[in-house]
Amino acid sequence: MTVIRAAAARRSETPGGVMTTFASPTQGGAERSLWRVEVPAGVAGPKHDFDSEQIWAFVTGGATVELGGETFEVAGGDTVVMPPRTARQVTAAGEGFTAVVTAAGGAKAILPDGTVHGTPPWIA
Repeated sequence: MTVIRAAAARRSETPGGVMTTFASPTQGGAERSLWRVEVPAGVAGPKHDFDSEQIWAFVTGGATVELGGETFEVAGGDTVVMPPRTARQVTAAGEGFTAVVTAAGGAKAILPDGTVHGTPPWIA
């Protein structure tokens, strides 16, 4: 068993929000990564894709999720399972949102043109 203390959480800031990594392959030896996403109102993450499934559990606030050509409004308490190789974009609504997300450790982001962007630091 590995215990990862709160003080060891890794924080990554991007124009799309703040990701706080709780566990990942480089942080505690996990095969899966687990992180919190905090996004202020009106901010849209980039249009992109991943090579593995992600599960987003929205804790507070709300968002619009564009996933595979469909659009969903979500709120705290809702969970979205995002299949691999399915284009997505998440835009914060009203007061913004906080979500907890999990994916395979080492999951790679894929840009809209198909270019493999690599593993974001909050997943590595």
